[in-house]
Amino acid sequence: MDLLSEAITAMRSGRPESFVSTASAPWGLRFGARDGVAFHIVLRGSCWLLPGNGEAPLALGAGDVVLRPHGTAHGLADDPETPLVDIVQQTDGQWAVNGELTGSGATTRILCGAYRLKRAREHPLLSGLPDLIYAPTDIGAHPELRAAVELLGRELERPGPGSDAILPSLLDTLLLYVMRACLTDEAKTASSGWAAALADPAISAALHAIHDLPAHPWTVEALGREAGLSRAAFAQRFMGTVGQPPLAYLTWWRMTLAGQALTQSAANMRTIARQCGYASEFTFVRAFTREYGTSPGRYRRTHGSSETGDDH
Repeated sequence: MDLLSEAITAMRSGRPESFVSTASAPWGLRFGARDGVAFHIVLRGSCWLLPGNGEAPLALGAGDVVLRPHGTAHGLADDPETPLVDIVQQTDGQWAVNGELTGSGATTRILCGAYRLKRAREHPLLSGLPDLIYAPTDIGAHPELRAAVELLGRELERPGPGSDAILPSLLDTLLLYVMRACLTDEAKTASSGWAAALADPAISAALHAIHDLPAHPWTVEALGREAGLSRAAFAQRFMGTVGQPPLAYLTWWRMTLAGQALTQSAANMRTIARQCGYASEFTFVRAFTREYGTSPGRYRRTHGSSETGDDH
């Protein structure tokens, strides 16, 4: 898998949640802060995004996509001055509006939702994103994103056999395309951060080496060879773009994979240790406990599978 896909897969929790709403002016919705990535797509009509935090309202038109990567509270309305009503998720998972959206003015149809993420180990690729990502409908540089939005709109307007399976897949595709567009645009001007790291052939090569072979006994010198740089030049460049030393990121990624394995598989501790690059089970347990603040066995009992061959 590529780095973006792996970063999102490592953090995802469950299927994306979404609902479609048709509102007639005047209307306004308030979305509270949440542990995930909130998104909105204007399917028909127009509205305003009210970012909060003192930021200026943003006008949205049909086909526009906005993401709040950090789940920050915000609003949507027909007009920036329209009062907002809360939208809440009920115990059965359905969304409900604490108010009316049926005025006598212009009509807007919007798709709203969220991707659930495990923020406890947020990948720096996502944590470094801006608070608001805006992909306007005339985004000519990213035609694949526009195609995904159009497919999603058609499926929502004219659902058919298989829609229940198609819609979550299209929403997953939308997230990846928006993220790709954001990283591509940021890389044009960024000198540091993950957008710059992925655009840097040397650093990208080293990152792919880590992700392709996380159990390999990597050293800074060996990763430098993958990058085509001397040890010193590579270490400095990696730190300057990614924001942490190469081996610190390697350890972080190994421990992220270990957490996944403990919650998603019944592999015993010895197997997981080897998969994560630890020849000694004891060394793995110690490293995991230092990283997570709890032992691997306790973490597994709390967060995932209990079908395990051993426990610590």
